[in-house]
Amino acid sequence: EVQLVESGGGSVQAGGSLRLSCATSGFTFDEYSIAWFRQAPGKEREGVSSISHTNGRTYYSNSVKGRFTISSDNAKKTTYLQMNSLEPEDTAVYYCAAVFGALNRLWVLQDKYDSWGQGTQVTVSS
Repeated sequence: EVQLVESGGGSVQAGGSLRLSCATSGFTFDEYSIAWFRQAPGKEREGVSSISHTNGRTYYSNSVKGRFTISSDNAKKTTYLQMNSLEPEDTAVYYCAAVFGALNRLWVLQDKYDSWGQGTQVTVSS
């Protein structure tokens, strides 16, 4: 059974940092890509970042580029999202999602992902 479990969310002041984790099981991690999405209250879910484990390629949304870093520990089958210089606009529920194979510039299309985690709340206060 494929499982993705997010952790690391919390409340932080603007300018602070958090590191989210997406622990996975039930599939061959090296053959999959993992993406982070987020959904703010009253808004649609949007892509934040992704990493393809077959070729190492990463993508970031313009809103987080330069502030967030995605990485993976293949031995732990876990993908991380290091979030620095957090802004109130980053407040959202953050989800990780998995898909077989490599991603391309269409990584933000949510219907391509097979499995999703339950989400973790990130709240940034001004």
